[in-house]
Amino acid sequence: MLQVTVLRSNIDKVKERLAVKNFKQLELVDEIIALDDKRKRIQADFDNTQAKVNAASKEIGKLMAQGKKEEVERVKQEVVELKSRGIKYWIELEDTEKLLQDKIIMLPNLPSEIVPHGKLAEDNVIVREGGIQPSLYANALPHWDLIKKHDIIDFETGAKITGSGFPLYKGKGAKLQRALVQYFLDYNTAAGYVEYIPPFMVNEASAFATGQLPDKEGQMYHATADNFYLIPTAEVPVTNIYRDTILKEADLPIKMTAYSPCFRREAGSFGKDVRGLNRVHQFEKVEIIQIVNPTTSYKVLDEMVIHVEQLIQSLELPYRILRLCGGDMSFASALTYDFEVFSAAQQRWLEVSSVSNFENFQTNRMKCRYKDANGKMQLAHSLNGSSLALPRIVAALLENNQTENGIKIPTVLQSYFGSDILM
Repeated sequence: MLQVTVLRSNIDKVKERLAVKNFKQLELVDEIIALDDKRKRIQADFDNTQAKVNAASKEIGKLMAQGKKEEVERVKQEVVELKSRGIKYWIELEDTEKLLQDKIIMLPNLPSEIVPHGKLAEDNVIVREGGIQPSLYANALPHWDLIKKHDIIDFETGAKITGSGFPLYKGKGAKLQRALVQYFLDYNTAAGYVEYIPPFMVNEASAFATGQLPDKEGQMYHATADNFYLIPTAEVPVTNIYRDTILKEADLPIKMTAYSPCFRREAGSFGKDVRGLNRVHQFEKVEIIQIVNPTTSYKVLDEMVIHVEQLIQSLELPYRILRLCGGDMSFASALTYDFEVFSAAQQRWLEVSSVSNFENFQTNRMKCRYKDANGKMQLAHSLNGSSLALPRIVAALLENNQTENGIKIPTVLQSYFGSDILM
């Protein structure tokens, strides 16, 4: 959530940055400033009224000591009138503050200065590429045919159990999933991330804190009886570990990693781009999250990008890193890098990770603060990244490593999978 002080600091600049994200309701900035001005006036009136009440109460005590009963009654009546006026100011103040809050949470985070202008994925900037795109044999298959050939994922039975977009992993398919999750967690913990297993449902306060509400309520599964939300990513529960928390500066950085299933209602379109594992309602992902000192957050972002890049390199997959344009960024992000791997059988790039710096947008919402060296309270910065999302990684591994004799398992996974080939 943006701070009013930030909006006031340079209104034109704020509007310019919001326009980079293609945010259309720029008049909201002026409405918020006007509401904050109103809030300040009402607060001043309320404080002034309370001061008069306090002064009059002291005067009553003095008058009573002097035996001036008529004067006491007059001042008491004044106090009644002042208190009545104060109640009206208090109600008006609460209403104004609620309206101000409702308006300000509609504003997305301001994008970093280096975020490219643009509206669509085609406007994202390629930062760098790596790996070698494989040349497949003549009868190579896309992953949705490979999984049938090797009988490792069953979409039909998953649809019977739940619905479309809920794959059923079986046999070596389930084992490959488990191998990838374990390898990703080991890779992250070796880099100093502390592993967590979070709840897979969150309450409304947690979803609000990380920016899923009110921006993405239509994309999340909602258990209405309890008002819980199935998580779209482990970022949500893990970041909220530090909601309503005051940290010490020495506690930072905090590095966390977690595996979780992820649930998203956004699947449902049709065509080859969403076939098989390209887009599903339920999938597995390993996440990395950091809470850091604001002065280091962009250095940490670069480190997290390198961390994910080296993980993809270890899987021997061709990849590219994109800096997202304003129109393709999330509501809460200030700067995002996407990772895509090349799917040789489909001849297309598949997104497998996003690494983002949210600056203090999330920490302001969840009141995650720390005391600096001078004892002053400051908002921390939060970052997160996929390390990694499994479905498209599995799709690329199956397609890129297929041979006429089976599917080769990358060297780093062989000890986890228990074989160098999936047959």
